[in-house]
Amino acid sequence: MNCSSRTGPGASPNLVVEIIETLEACGLDRDEYQLYDAVDVEALEQILNSSDGNVEVQFTVEGIRLAVTPESVDVLIDDEDSNSTEQ
Repeated sequence: MNCSSRTGPGASPNLVVEIIETLEACGLDRDEYQLYDAVDVEALEQILNSSDGNVEVQFTVEGIRLAVTPESVDVLIDDEDSNSTEQ
């Protein structure tokens, strides 16, 4: 399953939609969380818009770790989770 969402530069007005679509792609229903309890989206937009493009903000919503850059909203996978079958 692909749990990432791509946005173009300057698409931050749709940042909330991109984050919600990414969470839904990972199986989280909108009724299972309050996004504004996890992150201040307005402050996140200001950080992304004021950066030179070389910034990444990470936060967790109901156990789903996200990394947001000016270009994308991506899900972070723990290395130990992906390596848990290797021993």
